[in-house]
Amino acid sequence: MKIWVDADACPRVIKEIIFRASERLKVPVRLVANKGLARHETRLVESIVVQEGFDVADDYIVQHTAPEDLVITADIPLAARIVANGGVALDPRGEIYTEENVGERLSMRDLMMELRSGGLVQGGPAQFSLTDRQRFASSLDRLLTRMLRGKRPF
Repeated sequence: MKIWVDADACPRVIKEIIFRASERLKVPVRLVANKGLARHETRLVESIVVQEGFDVADDYIVQHTAPEDLVITADIPLAARIVANGGVALDPRGEIYTEENVGERLSMRDLMMELRSGGLVQGGPAQFSLTDRQRFASSLDRLLTRMLRGKRPF
């Protein structure tokens, strides 16, 4: 089992939570980005820099993950691809993407993009909060515990 992180937009505080869980449970982490990332003090964390381009990091993650891996991403299209391949994906705010919710979330994302491009809605997601951080840490712990025992997380 590995934890894959769509690292370009993942908040630093979330990465730190992932690194602590990785060390505690001895689970390897793969950070995938299309720009250089900060070095990490542990042998369990590997940074993978891919070429720049639309969905290059997403394509790399999809091609290299296995169903027993966990993918951390706020990118709903990437999460949809992971779930469609039988994998597990977790949002940095602690929400698990499932077959039941990922289609709805993808549709809502597309609608909001249309409304923003038409000038009907401004802004993006809410500011990242302490509650989001706590929800993520709790969800990550629950998921990893179940997955390391060989159980599906939901």
